[in-house]
Amino acid sequence: MKIATWNVNSVRKRTGNLVSWLGETQPDIVVLQEIKAQEPTFPTLEVEAAGYKCAIVGQKGFNGVAFLSRHAFDVTARALPGHVEDEPARYVEGRVHTPHGPLTVGGLYLPNGNPIATEKFTYKLAWMERLLGHARELLAREEMFVLCGDYNVCPTEMDVYDPKAFANDALCQPESRAAFRKLLNLGLTDAVRAFHPDGEQYTFWDYQAGAWPKGHGLRIDHLLLSPQAADRLTAVGIDKAERGKTEPSDHVPVWCELDVAA
Repeated sequence: MKIATWNVNSVRKRTGNLVSWLGETQPDIVVLQEIKAQEPTFPTLEVEAAGYKCAIVGQKGFNGVAFLSRHAFDVTARALPGHVEDEPARYVEGRVHTPHGPLTVGGLYLPNGNPIATEKFTYKLAWMERLLGHARELLAREEMFVLCGDYNVCPTEMDVYDPKAFANDALCQPESRAAFRKLLNLGLTDAVRAFHPDGEQYTFWDYQAGAWPKGHGLRIDHLLLSPQAADRLTAVGIDKAERGKTEPSDHVPVWCELDVAA
């Protein structure tokens, strides 16, 4: 079972890239962030033609998430528990059945939080606290789950090309990193670091200042696995080639594989 996350940064601009990548890599489940579209303008026909069913939690022009699956699934959440009315579209969750029991996949687009001296950073930390609470609820089921998406957090100094330049950025604040560590301390596994504990594993390169050719990246897209899912983790990857294509997103797909065969 291949599970992927990708912040596509406008699905309508990236439809060709998305459909091509789906065909080439054949993930079983994909969660998308920053689709910047509502359901009527989401490229449902193109995605379904590639073999996927969709659940869309959209918003006009901003944010927005989607859940794509090659398998039958139930939508278990269209917002992070604890949400308020008119909250931005940042979370979608689905559940599929495997020979080894149910698998829940949550797709999230965590608030950026900049500038840090504003309510935006406070909102980010509060959102992460809600995510922590939801992770506890999922853990209580003792089932496989993956919480994946654009976390907008560089967990360590290894995950940012120039730590000094990002010292005042919400992605690298001690509070952001502490909130991320709380998730790991619950017993969740950072899939990429399980295979690559050291070194650069960037998932994002800004459009500005030649970040991509210079290798000036960040690791902010993550897959966090429950113990039951981590026990079946067999592979991970970051599809960096997508960043070098025409009209790319500034993020690339990140994925893991779980052995859930009978």
